[in-house]
Amino acid sequence: MATMTTLKGDAFDRQLFESVLKRRLFFTEAFEIYRLSPNFKGDNRGLFDYGPPGCALQANIVDAWRKHFVLEENMLELDCTVITPEPVLKTSGHVDKFADWMCNDPIKGDYLRADHLVENVLKARLARGTRGLVKDSSKLDQATTDEYNGILAQIDNYDGDGLAELIQRHDIRNPENNNQVLPPSPFNLMFKSTIGPSAAAPVYLRPETAQGQFLNFKKLLEYNQGSMPLASASTGKSYRNEISPRTGLLRVREFLLAEIEHYVDPKKKEHPRFREVADIVLPLLDRDTQLSGKTTPRTIAIDAAVKSRIIDNETLGYFLGRIMLFLLRIGIDQSKVRFRQHLANEMAHYATDCWDAELLTSYGWIECVGCADRSAYDLTVHSKYTGTPLVVKETLPEPVKVEEWRATLDKKLVGPRFKKDAKVIQSAVEALDQSVMERLAGELGRNGAVTVETPAALSDGRTSPSFGIGRILYALLEHVYWHRPDDVARAVLSLPLAVAPTKVLIVPLSSNPQLNPIAQALSARLRKLNIPNVIDASSASIGKRYARKDELGTPLGITVDFDSLKDGSVTLRERDSMVQVRGAEDDVVIAVKRSVEGTETWEQVTARMEVFRGREEEEVRIA
Repeated sequence: MATMTTLKGDAFDRQLFESVLKRRLFFTEAFEIYRLSPNFKGDNRGLFDYGPPGCALQANIVDAWRKHFVLEENMLELDCTVITPEPVLKTSGHVDKFADWMCNDPIKGDYLRADHLVENVLKARLARGTRGLVKDSSKLDQATTDEYNGILAQIDNYDGDGLAELIQRHDIRNPENNNQVLPPSPFNLMFKSTIGPSAAAPVYLRPETAQGQFLNFKKLLEYNQGSMPLASASTGKSYRNEISPRTGLLRVREFLLAEIEHYVDPKKKEHPRFREVADIVLPLLDRDTQLSGKTTPRTIAIDAAVKSRIIDNETLGYFLGRIMLFLLRIGIDQSKVRFRQHLANEMAHYATDCWDAELLTSYGWIECVGCADRSAYDLTVHSKYTGTPLVVKETLPEPVKVEEWRATLDKKLVGPRFKKDAKVIQSAVEALDQSVMERLAGELGRNGAVTVETPAALSDGRTSPSFGIGRILYALLEHVYWHRPDDVARAVLSLPLAVAPTKVLIVPLSSNPQLNPIAQALSARLRKLNIPNVIDASSASIGKRYARKDELGTPLGITVDFDSLKDGSVTLRERDSMVQVRGAEDDVVIAVKRSVEGTETWEQVTARMEVFRGREEEEVRIA
């Protein structure tokens, strides 16, 4: 089992880490003063507020995402409404099938997500080396250890019946009190409400931002002058009524998503820019590896993965490569990234292939980006419900004769038997593509019956691709966290300049009023260059002032001292190394500007400017 370390390789202490984030107000529990009140009976779990540095970091991540994807790929951006009429989500399948499996502790009244319950209990047993929850439990033998690891490798492949069988066979109970739990039951994750005073029009808070993009497809195609392929993009809040959110920012009920829909001809899934990512090596935890009970990914170039059909097609491979480049660009640790392929039971019935970019955190491997080939399912079902053609017409050089398979259902038989699920079944049959129908026709002729999968795992059906910004933000903070040698109290967040909330700290060396005008003028000069900066003119030592900003991830610091009064020179400090250079204010501003733009590295700065050693020694001594 993978263990979490700091950026510098020390053991990761989550309690110490989260104390830094909360003290520096990256985030805080929503409605916290009410939760601490003895009169409050509500549930504020899974709801968080971002403070100033958290807001800035989130905005910078989204800005980097827009530049990396929307602007680079000329995507068509949308901002769609959160409130969604019930028929839209009924047609998409969310109303009937957007659910997780939930267990109830009937004694205490706790509700637990079934797959997380199994996962947490088995991991705890493996860590203790015992079979149960009490101290005198028998030791785990190798066969049981291997069985547990095999279950964990495939935990996403179990449906409700499979989870129920695991819970019974392995005597899995509520870990907080050892109470037995009831068998899993489905729990729909959407928040329901109504529009208007009559309460006659049910609506939901959207669980994803994709549906608005599908419903605007026809208008986007017209805007794009009928040209294909095209891609739409959207960022915005989504909502899921999580069963038991207990992992901080990683499992919340309100979250920011950034989603892309890339539309291509299903017969032409080559990508014109594929060669740009073909040689990128990705750590792929493919389906076969998981089913063998292993959790170590294989490393393979994207080109080889597509050719061997580990990744289904070039367009999907292209986006996996671009996702990797984006994660590395914002500061994610490359050694803590893997791409896990969805297993058959967790993949939406309409998807041909689906991968999750998972990031290693102190909570384990966490899905942060989903990238799926959804086929034309969404456009098909919305088109059939509304009667609006959501298709692209293309003039062929010469006529093509096409024979099509068609599947029909006898509604008189389906309705009484399947009741509320009849529409879902109808939609699943109508969405079958030609190759699947041809295969099913052969099976029907041979066996007299066929099986058609319905959206049993719709909650895991992703767009191509979908980014959980909050999860990425939290994982990034864990990845860049470390502390100075031999001093765990001196925490550092090594955020890249591209996403750091504040780029520059300006520090007057002393409280002498003559230094303030220089600091103020320097701050204004940087603001004109759109470089976020702050002045810390407090009475604390310079070391303590820099230490505070190290915890906020501020990459650069400028010190104004008495030599600045004489010759206009200042010092420039780099956060991680604490190395400083000295030069004229103009030279330092140029160095800062180029560093923020990414056109000059710190190594290049120190090569062309004079390294200043006195301040570093003073900082270490007085901090």
